[in-house]
Amino acid sequence: MKKLSLVIVSALLLVLAACGSLENKAVEKESIKTEESNTKIESKEEVKNTSIEVVDATGQNIKFDAVPESIATLSSGDLDILMALGANVIGRPSASGEVDDSIKDIVEIGNPHQPNFEKIAEIHPTVLVASPSFKQYAANLESQGTKVVYTQANSIEDIQTTISLFGTLLGKQDEAKDLNATISEKATNVATVEGDSIKTLLVYGAPGTYLVALPNSLTGDLLEKAGGENIASDFPAEENYPQYANLSIEKIIERNPQVVMLITHGDPAGVKAAFEEEMAKNAAWKNLDAVKNGNVVVLPSNLFGTNPGTKVIEALEVMKESLASVK
Repeated sequence: MKKLSLVIVSALLLVLAACGSLENKAVEKESIKTEESNTKIESKEEVKNTSIEVVDATGQNIKFDAVPESIATLSSGDLDILMALGANVIGRPSASGEVDDSIKDIVEIGNPHQPNFEKIAEIHPTVLVASPSFKQYAANLESQGTKVVYTQANSIEDIQTTISLFGTLLGKQDEAKDLNATISEKATNVATVEGDSIKTLLVYGAPGTYLVALPNSLTGDLLEKAGGENIASDFPAEENYPQYANLSIEKIIERNPQVVMLITHGDPAGVKAAFEEEMAKNAAWKNLDAVKNGNVVVLPSNLFGTNPGTKVIEALEVMKESLASVK
């Protein structure tokens, strides 16, 4: 009888041990499932946290799964900002003169007016930064997997908006914020010219083709912030170039600017000589105060002939000095 009891007890213990083992396995299995579930949740949250969304100058909303691997740009000012924020730039605007050693090995891809599509396709950037005028060419690039982000630089504020955009795109928001804070502080410290605003004519172009820069252009914005008065503020804007207007000799003579500032992409001496020759053809130009007093100024092309990027405060300082030197 005792032996039978011992057998029964042993059997019961084996059953209980088996149940315990099964229960432990079930708990372990449930724990593994929970860990796997948590891992999946964390993975999803990680993807969500690394995704990027920006709104460009045209208002389009562009999404990225992560920081773009490579960027190309057609603007020297945008290039300047991208380099300052440590972007991997593999394509830059073509340059006719000397370039800094830090960018000379970056492939040239043309300029906003003449993009080199063959070179752009060859380097195949994740992102191409361009002005809104490039939109007519964008579809082909986007079909090849390159996203186009548009920027503009018609004011200091526009440039700061671009800095913020690039900061978000590159995951460098703090660096972008510091850069913008520096620009804002310096802009505030650049005092305007004392006294009455100096009547100014801003002329943009090359020999034979001249336009007048309006207040909604970058040079117009800098002129206003430096304390100048744009005498062409109400000139009708060009349809294709809304920041500029055609020369109106009659209105210019009527408003008699104290200084004429010339803006060009290059060859400042040649542009000044050609413009003076242009003025010589019309005797009325000679009666302008700006011409009589020798106040025809050629603005530096690297700061005014193109987007100056982070050097926009240097452009503002040059504008202030030019106004202060008017005789």
